[in-house]
Amino acid sequence: MNKYELTVILEGKTTSAKKKAVLETLEKSIKMLEGTVSKAEDWGVKELFNEIKKQKEGLYLHMPFEIPAKSIKPLEIKLKATDTILRYLIVRTETQK
Repeated sequence: MNKYELTVILEGKTTSAKKKAVLETLEKSIKMLEGTVSKAEDWGVKELFNEIKKQKEGLYLHMPFEIPAKSIKPLEIKLKATDTILRYLIVRTETQK
């Protein structure tokens, strides 16, 4: 299992209920792909340098997790298909030997 960090940007005016639903969906997707999720962090609303889908502000969520390398591609497909996510970034932080 490899360690990764996922950062997603939602619309700045996202309600707390929608934010919670997105977090639950992400955790469920990672667990279905044989991964484990650490505590998700809410980095708050920040002004975007460039507009993304006509949005000037974005709500940042950060989530460290562990997942097999073969499961990253299906996770990316799921993230692309989620309408509420403006952008995402997956970074591998550490490889277990």
